[in-house]
Order: sequence, then structure tokens, then C-alpha cells
Amino acid sequence: MGEAFRIGFDLDGVLADLGSAMSAIGRRLAGPAAALPAAASEAVGEAGDGAGAEAALTREIWRDIRDTENFWETLAEIEPGSVMRLAALAEEHLWETLFLTQRPPTRGDTTQRQCQRWLTRHGFACPSVCVVSGSRGRVADVLGLTLVVDDRPENCVDVVNDSKATAVLIWRGGQHPVARGARRLGIAVADSVGDCLDRLAAGFISPGSRDGLAARLKRWIDPSTDQPE
Repeated sequence: MGEAFRIGFDLDGVLADLGSAMSAIGRRLAGPAAALPAAASEAVGEAGDGAGAEAALTREIWRDIRDTENFWETLAEIEPGSVMRLAALAEEHLWETLFLTQRPPTRGDTTQRQCQRWLTRHGFACPSVCVVSGSRGRVADVLGLTLVVDDRPENCVDVVNDSKATAVLIWRGGQHPVARGARRLGIAVADSVGDCLDRLAAGFISPGSRDGLAARLKRWIDPSTDQPE
């Protein structure tokens, strides 16, 4: 048996659709014609720093979220079935999977318990959820993660700088300068969770094996090194 493959998955913006929920709250609070703020994929920016109508609306949205009982259980999956597929692959390939989030507390149960119930309901039994703050890279280092999947470029940069883990950026914006810049920094980029899982599963030749994964990750980060297999 080799060293355990420990993978950390962010929730909002990767698996859970916080953006649509924030937009719906904003329309309810300010009307359908209001200029909605760019949806935060995590709790970062919840204070709505700055002046103006957009910052004020952001603060109102986050107050509404905090006042909603068990809000974190109400979100939809961004890619329906992705949690269940992750659970199946984790069981097949013996991945140790942890879910990472910076979600703030709301009325009702603890953030951790809400997240655990949401993941269980979408098909991942007995999920391990870590509610964290600060550098995602330091978290990855402390937890001994092999790989971290996140939708925030700054979190992926932290992972590269502050840990030995590989960072995977979920970027649904196509061949954008952000995606190209991430690759130059040694960050793998996937255009969806499905794409990410396809690439990870392909690196495991048999259950418990990581043969070929390192080479695949290298080609994933820098496609110019790709060679026929």
C-alpha cells in the first residue's frame, strides 16, 4: 500500500451553487432591475467592503444568508450528480476526501453540520468537512493534502506557495487570461468538476494505485509536454 491520496474539495463555486442563490436573494431584496454584485464563490468579501449601492446590497445579501435557518442546506449542485460521482470514485480508488469551506455561520445548525447533511443528501456518505480560514495552502499543508480543488485563483496560488499539494482550479470561463496565468504558476485547470474527475480517475490504473498520476498532472498543468501514451 502506498501513501494515501488525500484530496481537498472546496464547496461553493465548485460543488454548491452559491452564486445563483445570492443572485436570487439580491433580486428579492432590490428588485429584478437592480445591479447585482458579482457573486462571491465563498464567504470572502461577505462584508461588502467599499461604498455604493453594490457594496450595500452585498452586505444585505450576507445578512439575509446569516438570518436564514440552515441556509447552507438549501443550495443546488452546480453540476447535478457531481457529488455522487466523486463519492463513487473516492470509494473505488481509495481517495481520502475532505471538504473545505470558509462559510460563515447562519441561524440553525452549525456550518459543519449543515454541510455534512448537504453532502450526504447529494450522495456522499460520512463526509469530512473542515470549516477553515486563512491561507488555503497552510490548511493543505497541515492536513497533508495531496491535491486541492478550488474555484478561487488566489486560493490555488496559496496552495502552490504554502504546501506541497497540487492545486486544481475549476474555471468555467474558457481560455481566459486567468486560466493561462494559473497554468504558468503550476496550477492545473479544469473547466468543470466532471473534467477534473475524469482526469483524476484516468491517473489511477487500479484501486489504491497512483501509477501514472504524477505524469498526467504534469501534462495537465502544461499541455505542451503532452506525449502520446
